[in-house]
Amino acid sequence: MVVSVGKNAPHKVVIIGGGFGGLYTAKTLAKANVSITLIDQRNFHLFQPLLYQVATGTLSPADISSPLRAVFRRSKNTRVLLGKVSDIDPKKQEVILDDQVVPYDTLVVATGANHSYFGKDEWKAFAPGLKTVEDAIEIRRRIFTAFEAAERETDPEKRKALLTFVIVGGGPTGVELAGAIAELAYKTLQEDFRNINTSEAKILLLQGGDRILPYISPKLSKAATSALAKLGVMIRTNTRVTNIENDIVTFKSGDEVEQIPSKTVLWAAGVQGSSMGKVLAERTGVECDRSGRVIVEPDLSIKGHKNIFVVGDLANFSHQTGKPLPGVAPVATQQGEYVAGLIQGKLQGYTLPQFHYNDVGSLAMIGQNLAVVDLGLVKLSGFIAWVFWLVIHIYFLIEFDTKLVVVIQWAWNYITRNRRSRLITGREAFLDPKPVNNEDDYQGKEKQHPLNV
Repeated sequence: MVVSVGKNAPHKVVIIGGGFGGLYTAKTLAKANVSITLIDQRNFHLFQPLLYQVATGTLSPADISSPLRAVFRRSKNTRVLLGKVSDIDPKKQEVILDDQVVPYDTLVVATGANHSYFGKDEWKAFAPGLKTVEDAIEIRRRIFTAFEAAERETDPEKRKALLTFVIVGGGPTGVELAGAIAELAYKTLQEDFRNINTSEAKILLLQGGDRILPYISPKLSKAATSALAKLGVMIRTNTRVTNIENDIVTFKSGDEVEQIPSKTVLWAAGVQGSSMGKVLAERTGVECDRSGRVIVEPDLSIKGHKNIFVVGDLANFSHQTGKPLPGVAPVATQQGEYVAGLIQGKLQGYTLPQFHYNDVGSLAMIGQNLAVVDLGLVKLSGFIAWVFWLVIHIYFLIEFDTKLVVVIQWAWNYITRNRRSRLITGREAFLDPKPVNNEDDYQGKEKQHPLNV
């Protein structure tokens, strides 16, 4: 069926994806004389920067999620549709869902990115990434199952493999996961078990480049390395994974090949554009880069279609520096606001200069009282950076009640050093972590870190 809003309706803007790019496009247009339809296959906006805290038992999924209908309850020009987009028709200007068709005058695609295993998709089953709530729950299950299984294991070698955690990728997600798991093993869980000493756990962070957090200054990268080492994390740089199979990770550093048994391998090494990039390429002829991102024009439209825009992680915008902008929340947010302004300007008869990203900096949490913040001229590390990290993340949360809940949870965890959300849920065979194959959830899955990749 075709969904229409009448012949005399305002300009119809359809937004695919409820991540930061789509959300801020809609929020900026909330009072404009346009009719907005926001489509996502989830009914909530997920604050991905704190997803690792769900994966490590600090927060619950609801603490970092905001129902889209609640976000837009006062935006009378905005309707939210729960559905999966299967195709678009640029000639008819229609977005095709499984059970209906939605017409548009302007289309904004903000469907984000998925995991990239660099051609080794079979690794996905053994090394889940962290993009969705389901990913976080699965990782949480694997982490806490490993400790539970180690408590029962009598074979020293098998116990060692259970207590070995390998994180692939030294960007913010990998660094934050490594730091959080280290705090779990060496602090939070130390008195919870009787047959194992959790401080014997091994946390290994593998980074393909010559340093972790490559997008911040070398000085802060060094500070982060030192802070992780103090927490007990072993860092291997210039190291590339060559195989993940049968609970064994094979990696190469220079000419040296090593193997390490591990029951828990986590992936934080790469992303690729969502499948909507391929749909746009097939329907409009637009080019995509090797990572599946859509190459956009200076105004974020796609070549030959001035009424179709791509924002966020799915967009390859290289007009500013010659390189694609990083997949971070500020990029998606600023692009969403820019496109919203462009739409209003077009309706009112004025134009805007090409999009320009205002780089607000980078930051990463290492552990309690430990973080690094790179704001260009201002560089912080340690406790002050940690406080700054907390404030920034609270600021970027969407709803007030979510901000309040997270502040209370953080305060309680800080005082007690306890993580209340350490629930093992999901798969039935909870003592034997098995491969997981999550569905390719492409809508609204941007890498939404306020200041980081």
